[in-house]
Amino acid sequence: MSVSKLTENEYLEAMKLSMYAFQYNVPEADIPARMERLKNHAIFGIREGESLAAKLHIIPLKVHINGFEWDMGGIAGVATYPEFRRKGHVSSLIKHALAEMNNKGQLFSFLHPFDISFYRKYGWEIFTEYKKTLIKKIDLKMTGKPSGTIKRFTKNQHTLTIEKIYKEYMQRYSGGLVRDSYWWENFVYSDCQIAVYFNDSGEGQGYILFKVKDNKMDIEEFAALNQEARVNLWNFICQHDSMVEEVKIITSVHDPFPYYLYQPNLKMEVFPYFMGRIVNAGKCLGQYSFNENSENVFLHIEDPHAPWNNGSYLIADEGVRVFKEKVGSQCTNAPARGLHMSINAFSAIIIGYKRPMELYDLGEIKGPRNDAEILERKIPVQKSFFYDFF
Repeated sequence: MSVSKLTENEYLEAMKLSMYAFQYNVPEADIPARMERLKNHAIFGIREGESLAAKLHIIPLKVHINGFEWDMGGIAGVATYPEFRRKGHVSSLIKHALAEMNNKGQLFSFLHPFDISFYRKYGWEIFTEYKKTLIKKIDLKMTGKPSGTIKRFTKNQHTLTIEKIYKEYMQRYSGGLVRDSYWWENFVYSDCQIAVYFNDSGEGQGYILFKVKDNKMDIEEFAALNQEARVNLWNFICQHDSMVEEVKIITSVHDPFPYYLYQPNLKMEVFPYFMGRIVNAGKCLGQYSFNENSENVFLHIEDPHAPWNNGSYLIADEGVRVFKEKVGSQCTNAPARGLHMSINAFSAIIIGYKRPMELYDLGEIKGPRNDAEILERKIPVQKSFFYDFF
């Protein structure tokens, strides 16, 4: 059993495997466009005889974490035909993908899990949640003082103003995808349109990505740069009260919606969403921007599926030192003191989903409490969120 990179001549096979595994159909007329998109992917597969038994895609992307843009490998399209399952194919593909991303300098990897526990085994961890708020027609009550204007855009009318709003909005969070115009037009709009709020000076200050169908309004993204934009976008939603019976809004769990509404007593649900992991711990730590203080702390990281991460790391103001010579579970040239953690816990901290002391109290980090408190002070406070899907 060996993993190989698929050629363009094998892309149709990969597409057919996805359609079977994920139970959807691509119309014949759409296949050429889908095949063209796959040219941006690195697709790896395992064959049994003449058949493509299993495959995995890596999509080269960038994400915004800790004030910087980082190269990220997006894992997608992981699939196996039923007759070839439980033979270790997916495990082999994942390990190969980690090595491939490491070689490409993709220091992070994100994916949308079919099962969280499955991907946790391979070092991915939840890094974001979203909040779904359900609003009945009776609660569509306008609020605040109206100002500015609202303008709607379809995919064919896409404007850089929308991209600018998104970029500024997502800089408030950690983990957000860096989108270019191609990504907007091919992976964001789908069957939705966008309503943009412009203030009295004509500056775009917020938008909603939405669709109205079957007496329901689904708002897939709500990005407001200030309270003025929040109020006016909400009032635009309320203007649909003659068209809809229910509104669904997806936001970050950190977004203030619906606190500022006249009636904030609404049904809200919180869902785990994407998972992420660090591909190369040493390089990530070397580029990460820690809070400056005179304290030092050792981290001992375990990563069975990316063994180049196994080792000890000293975080100090003058930089990060890496100790790699291991005997058993200890580095022979690193002190025994410090914090022990899995790559999962380490990834959750660096991306901003969990704080060190939270994970220490949960038993996910082991070592002296004083060291955990030092790490807590070294890590900048971030709020993680991710709106996209791949």
